[in-house]
Amino acid sequence: MKWSFTIPMLVLAAGLATAQGNRQTGGQSGQSQAAPAGGSQASQPAPTQKRAPQAKSQEEFKAYQDAAAKTDPAQMGAAADAFAANFPTSEVREILYVQAMNLYQQNNNTEQEVAFARKAIALDPTDPVPLIHVASALVETTRDTDLDREDRLKEAAKDAQAAINNIDTGLLIPPNTPPEKVAAVRTSITAMAYETLGMVAFYEKDFGSAEQNLLKAVDLHKAAPDPVVYLRLSVAQDHLGKFQQALESANKAVEFSQPGSTAQNLAKQQQARLKQLIPAAPSSTSPTPAAAPAPVKPAPSLPASNPPTTPPH
Repeated sequence: MKWSFTIPMLVLAAGLATAQGNRQTGGQSGQSQAAPAGGSQASQPAPTQKRAPQAKSQEEFKAYQDAAAKTDPAQMGAAADAFAANFPTSEVREILYVQAMNLYQQNNNTEQEVAFARKAIALDPTDPVPLIHVASALVETTRDTDLDREDRLKEAAKDAQAAINNIDTGLLIPPNTPPEKVAAVRTSITAMAYETLGMVAFYEKDFGSAEQNLLKAVDLHKAAPDPVVYLRLSVAQDHLGKFQQALESANKAVEFSQPGSTAQNLAKQQQARLKQLIPAAPSSTSPTPAAAPAPVKPAPSLPASNPPTTPPH
């Protein structure tokens, strides 16, 4: 089952044709005015924005355009690999890999989504977009029976933390993007990263760390509450014996979920269990806490960067 999850999309400020005629020169393309996801002090400088990637020749730019025009994920992936082989030092290779990643995610092919996200990370390990794709996809699809379970969870935690660490400086933001859109994307990615860290801790039975990270995710999701995060928080608190807090979280999960949805049904089961349990708490004979909710949502999808700019004539 999958839970619908969307995050605001960065809208490209200009198409490739416009970028051709209005190439940004120099190292920086301006400062983002958006505040970091966690808030900022007035005395803190605005985060430095990455320089927009540029093609080094007309041939490279044309090859990029041809590859980027693909809409089929398999064709896009093949075109991205061919471009990288033909232009092994190109700055725009990551953009094509991220585009392939997004197409595979849209087609529910998690294996290929992760594969192309990893290729993007190999080229730019500071880009939060492919980092959160890998982190979220791995934590949502790892099972206790997987032989590489520990490696997958370790990679998920590493990439989620890297997404948080680089959220202010790692995004490639198109010129003139409204600050509120940038802030919304940063907040959404950061929330997903904390949820991932919370689920990794849950699977490792570190329920205290799971609760702390899921509380951060809930706080970041206040503008658009996510019932699945509340449900997972409830289960973590249940394992900690915090039954009243767990019930409050379950109540939120029921409140914010769609009527009749799988998320609401699971939340109601957790809610009913806790209502029966609380009068007897604490009790050494209390029922075993519920298991973590099953994977319910895919990683977010959004453009990773500006379109590349063509070199000067």
